[in-house]
Amino acid sequence: MANRGQKRTEAVDGLPADKRACSSLEFRPSSSNSSAQTPMSSAHEAQDADMDTSSSTSGSTRSEGDGEKESAYGSCDSDNSIHDYYRHRSMSDQSKFKKVLSSLSEEVEESGQLALLTELCELLSFCTDSSLSSLMVDSFSPVLVRQARHESNPDIMLLAIRAITYLCDVNPRSSGFLVRHDAVPALCQRLMAIEYLDVAEQCLQALEKISREQPLACLQSGAIMAVLSYIDFFSTSVQRVALSTVVNICKKLSCESPPLFMEAVPILCNLLQYEDRQLVESVATCLIRIGEQVYCSPEMLDGICKHGLVQHILHLIGLNSRTTLCQPTYIGLIGLLVKLAAGSIVAFRTLFELNISNTVKDMLSTYDLSHGTVYVSMVDGHHSQIHEVLKLLNELLPAITEEQDGEQKSDKELFLLSHPDTLQKFGVDLLPILIQVVNSGVNLLICYGCLSVINKLVRFSSSGALHSLLQTANFSSFLAGVFTRKDRHVIILALRIVDTIMLKLPHVYLNSFVKEGVLFAIYALLSPDKDLKHSPVFDGIKMENDATLRSVTRDVHRCPCFTFDTGQSARSPEYGTCKLQKDTVQNLAKHIWHAYFETESVNPEKGVTDILQKLRTLSSALTALVNKSFEEATSSQQETEIYDLLHHIMSELNDKDSISTFEFVESGIIKALVNYLSNGRHIVGRENNNAVNNLCIMEKRFDVFGRLLLSCANTAQEEFPLLILVRRLQSALSSVENFPVISSHTSRRRNSYATVPYGRCTSYPCLKVQFVREKGEVSLRDYADDVVNVDPFVSLEEIEGYLRPRVINGKTKILRSESKDSKEKDSSSSHSPSDSSTCPAKSTDVIQSTEMLVDFHKLQDKESNLVLSSPAADTSSSSQRIMESADVADVQTDPLEQKDHDPLQEDGGTNLDHPGCSDCEDTSPKLLFYLDGQQLNCKLTLYQSILNLQTETDHDNISSPSLWNRIYKLTYRRHVTTRARNPKHSHDEAQCSLSSKRASFFQYTPYISPMFASEVDLEKLGPTYDILSLLKSLEGINRLRFHLMSRERTCAFAEGRTDDLDKLNLAVSEVPQNEFVNKKLTEKLEQQMRDPMAVSVGAMPAWCTQLMAWCPFLFGFEARCKYFHLAALGRSPVQTHSMSHGNAGGSGARQQSRRKILVHRNKILESAAQMKELHAPSKGSF
Repeated sequence: MANRGQKRTEAVDGLPADKRACSSLEFRPSSSNSSAQTPMSSAHEAQDADMDTSSSTSGSTRSEGDGEKESAYGSCDSDNSIHDYYRHRSMSDQSKFKKVLSSLSEEVEESGQLALLTELCELLSFCTDSSLSSLMVDSFSPVLVRQARHESNPDIMLLAIRAITYLCDVNPRSSGFLVRHDAVPALCQRLMAIEYLDVAEQCLQALEKISREQPLACLQSGAIMAVLSYIDFFSTSVQRVALSTVVNICKKLSCESPPLFMEAVPILCNLLQYEDRQLVESVATCLIRIGEQVYCSPEMLDGICKHGLVQHILHLIGLNSRTTLCQPTYIGLIGLLVKLAAGSIVAFRTLFELNISNTVKDMLSTYDLSHGTVYVSMVDGHHSQIHEVLKLLNELLPAITEEQDGEQKSDKELFLLSHPDTLQKFGVDLLPILIQVVNSGVNLLICYGCLSVINKLVRFSSSGALHSLLQTANFSSFLAGVFTRKDRHVIILALRIVDTIMLKLPHVYLNSFVKEGVLFAIYALLSPDKDLKHSPVFDGIKMENDATLRSVTRDVHRCPCFTFDTGQSARSPEYGTCKLQKDTVQNLAKHIWHAYFETESVNPEKGVTDILQKLRTLSSALTALVNKSFEEATSSQQETEIYDLLHHIMSELNDKDSISTFEFVESGIIKALVNYLSNGRHIVGRENNNAVNNLCIMEKRFDVFGRLLLSCANTAQEEFPLLILVRRLQSALSSVENFPVISSHTSRRRNSYATVPYGRCTSYPCLKVQFVREKGEVSLRDYADDVVNVDPFVSLEEIEGYLRPRVINGKTKILRSESKDSKEKDSSSSHSPSDSSTCPAKSTDVIQSTEMLVDFHKLQDKESNLVLSSPAADTSSSSQRIMESADVADVQTDPLEQKDHDPLQEDGGTNLDHPGCSDCEDTSPKLLFYLDGQQLNCKLTLYQSILNLQTETDHDNISSPSLWNRIYKLTYRRHVTTRARNPKHSHDEAQCSLSSKRASFFQYTPYISPMFASEVDLEKLGPTYDILSLLKSLEGINRLRFHLMSRERTCAFAEGRTDDLDKLNLAVSEVPQNEFVNKKLTEKLEQQMRDPMAVSVGAMPAWCTQLMAWCPFLFGFEARCKYFHLAALGRSPVQTHSMSHGNAGGSGARQQSRRKILVHRNKILESAAQMKELHAPSKGSF
């Protein structure tokens, strides 16, 4: 191969940048000298100098002329001059092209041909699309191809091939004409026998242009091998051009001619070892395309694997790879391994020999689940990474088929049977991480894929290997959690796993299945209509009906039966008829029950274990005592009995190995403890006639329970009662909670106009709503019958504020106005000036009492009467004082209850304001909204309310089109409030005395009062709410641990009952804050925050915002910071003020006024605080 690098360097440098060989990639040929080319270089030097001067002169002349003409038409206001200019230029170029074409068609000496080709390259560099017609291109093509085949003069070859390259740039249809005149074989011929390096580089550039439009022609002409044969001789930039050509060809591969691309596999596999990232990604893309074409042929797959493809791919996707691939390429390589493992026994054996389980384990351990757990099976056109990993694992284990006599086992199954140690290591590496993935709250498809792999592991493992494998995790508890899923595909896999385990290890796991609740779950599947005594865990395990299965639409995902079925083509229809019959789950459950459990002496309806029955007895006893104390006056004996019972319960719970999560949740202990701490306040429907007394009892029990959990702690012991209880509750929460992870429905951004409530443009779709007045509601009038666009991410309170003045009748307004005037008269006549002067002081005392910090060095002397010398001491005296204080004031006039009111009562249902403050109340009646017969929570957005209704019926499948295309009929009616009458007595003096008494009581009131109050729908959460409430109480105990334990000693020292300062030193064990973080809920929140826009606009399920406000300790610090950043700072400022319909089409935002703030250098924080105080009342951005 000759080298003309020195000569070409001199010549090319003189040409404009766009006329050099492969100029777009800015690479130059090699500059090594060759004696054979020295005479040729000298002979052409003068000619090259003339070419360079001519090119430069021509280029500059054209530039000046163009500049003059452009300035001429630029100053003209008429469009005709512009068209005239381009028409004149096009006609001029066409005449020049014809002249060059006619000259090249004639027999001209080599020097003339060089001049003509140089002029043609210049014309093609600066001409427009209209200057070169298809007819002209068709005429130029045979001439240029003939010149490219020139054998004697390399400069003619170079310029002809360069003209072909420019021709493809100017006119995309030129590729077709060039292919028709055999341009591709001519270029491939130059690449297969390279004589001049710069000519070869220009051939690669031309082939890359042609392959974009004519990949099949390039394939049939052998362009792949022509490009790759001598690829090692080129620089990296040129290699990228060559591989770009191969990528273009591989996009249109044909399975009819596999030899044309199969012979390139060895070279491509070798290129995977290169370090250039772009180069490796192009090679990987080519191999992925080739794998898609030959995956149906085991022989071809075996042939590919013989060139070390599996080894190279494992090296690239491993954690120690030096080449970082983009996500689509990375996922595509995993998909290529899936095809190889599915069709090639060579690849199957190689993967196990190369320890594929360790590689997959690292991938699952380091992969962020929140990036793969989406509801659609495709992400940006590619399958998500975790889907491809699970497909690979499913292919590495043989398919489970019904065994028939004489049936021959597959090659995969024979390999695993002959290598039991390999299968054992595969299971040990992957079973714990698969359980972790399922427990992290992944969606239906990923859960199904993990369970499918586990089912195969259990099926193909021997009895001894299975026993040692399942000991690596609490497998029975894991299965019990899987049974809480409502999808039949997941439950059928869980039943098959149970069936296999009981078949191979019948007496080993029977007691474990009974203890962890697996037996209970199977019994619930047998009789879904039975109540099962309101089981918190398995009550309501009902299979979705056929209508639910049919509701799965194309935008959600395919049926799990086909998700991991690689036997189908990736381009085949993904949605088929579900393989599960209607009674498949129930029939398998009956088979398991009759085969393994029916003969055992267990009865799920009466309790399955002795420990569960014992815990149920203790919880019933505690509930009975608490209910008795609620109905009667609390006595010292009752408090002592409750304390002894609590001590007994905690001693039972401290035995961490004897009680399972199922027994702990099913026993009712959690509900009984919450009932005890809240004094029944959390029970829906229970009347609270004396909130002051209730708060005092709650604080006293909080103190007793906290010291009970902390007093048993031993600093030398790693686990103490508080820590053990927290861990049990975390495990119970992960098993019971069923908060849905909803894929974002705001991914498609589109401009919409939301009429309700603010009349503004939004970057997300709106909901179509028709407001309908409830039948029989005479005090309201009908709203417009038209369907209106409603902003889906504003609260229903804002929608209610928009709708209320538009539907209230005039008569209602008059009646409300008259009622307000009469109240003002009554108020002015009943209150004296002295009354109004005492009210502020009274309110100040109460506010101070509620905001007291737990600082026992500043307590009043009255506190000493409340110190608990023993767990049940002085209960009667404190109860008497509580009742006395409760008798002097009614709860309806308690300002403390205004601040921390019970959210279980309806908003506005009780007037907590003073009679003298009636001027502040809203004179308009509130509205209630109903959708499909269910009342909506006004604290939620309309989007969240609709999601809540849909997830109740279909937990995993929510159709995005049906959500936005449906017209929602919201029924509204007036909220009728009932007012409690205040007793007529002198409450001013009573309130003042009551506030002074209460100041000594409420040491933990700022924490206790909202402890059991949340905006979560309590009736729907069920046992989850009890667990959350108890966890919140324990988090408070842990935070106030020192004050709880030191209170008695501090008060004894303050009263003079002891003078030993050493007794004040106290060491209290602390529960680390990360113990209160629930990993499953944190993972779910991370999944919901994948779309920042969804967080910023409020397109999140209600549980995210509610739990973040009520129990923020459940989420990790990083997740809370991310949520705060997205929720508070991620939303673009929008106009929130209401706009009338008349000017709705005007400007959507007001121009913000600018202010200058004076900041003192020495008082930066003070100045910042003043600025925040200045802007805090305003909701606008600044």
